[in-house]
Amino acid sequence: MNKFDFAIVGGDKRTAHMSSILSRKGYRVVCFGTSENFTDNTIATAHTLQEAVTNASIIVCGIPFQKNGCLYFEKENSSIPLSELQRVLRKHHTVFGGMIPEDFRKICEAREIACYDFLSEEPLTIRNAVAAAEGAIIEALLHKDTLLHLSKTLVLGYGRCAKVLADKLKGLSAQVTVCSEQPLELAYAHSLGFPAFPLSELQEKINCFEYIFNTIPSKVLTKNCLEQMQTDSLIIDIASNRIGVDYEAARLLQRTAIFCPGLPGKYASLSCAEQLTEFVLKNAKKPGSHH
Repeated sequence: MNKFDFAIVGGDKRTAHMSSILSRKGYRVVCFGTSENFTDNTIATAHTLQEAVTNASIIVCGIPFQKNGCLYFEKENSSIPLSELQRVLRKHHTVFGGMIPEDFRKICEAREIACYDFLSEEPLTIRNAVAAAEGAIIEALLHKDTLLHLSKTLVLGYGRCAKVLADKLKGLSAQVTVCSEQPLELAYAHSLGFPAFPLSELQEKINCFEYIFNTIPSKVLTKNCLEQMQTDSLIIDIASNRIGVDYEAARLLQRTAIFCPGLPGKYASLSCAEQLTEFVLKNAKKPGSHH
């Protein structure tokens, strides 16, 4: 019989808060490598990954699930490869995490280990986008001493997160323009009252904007674009993998570009943890399912 219901492994403040929420709900929780030290003596601490995993039936990892092939731990550089987690997992386990690699998921499926990705559930992803958008606005205000109010602001991309971000910026009375390479996204942005133009025109129009928010996970802010932008403009890059901006060119050109990963965990960790916990408890009741 397992000593614990949940093992919380690594992650950031979101998973740390989940530990407390689950404990308050009466579940037995053990943590390994979480970003907070708990004074709550109802939460146990494991000294090794194996100790945590073998003594619990449900394993909750972070968002992202891994970084450079190792489990993600915010508070330290993880050197625990995903293969080590696979080694200690057993048939009865259920695993949760965000952006779980497809090869890891397939191995779990073959071993009859239930595997759930936080970011595969559309409602949860939209709520995550809200937290990311609010965090992006906070970062913009922290790194530039001018108002968003009436500022000429550009949002690159118009996917799930960008839609929420553009709407919140508009609510702050910023003059928001949308840029995308997707005709459908441009049409949708235009239908909601946003001026919009295709990505092919970015280089010639970028000098009109003082705030630039990038959500496109490919190198759209090239050296040529950076040369044309206003010298005192600010780029807030919330796309994954730090590839949206030519950061070396930005450094040489003295353009301010801030890469902002993990904003939901940084600024809205408790709200996000409540939503993630709800997702875990809903799906943990069905351990025979495989996602």
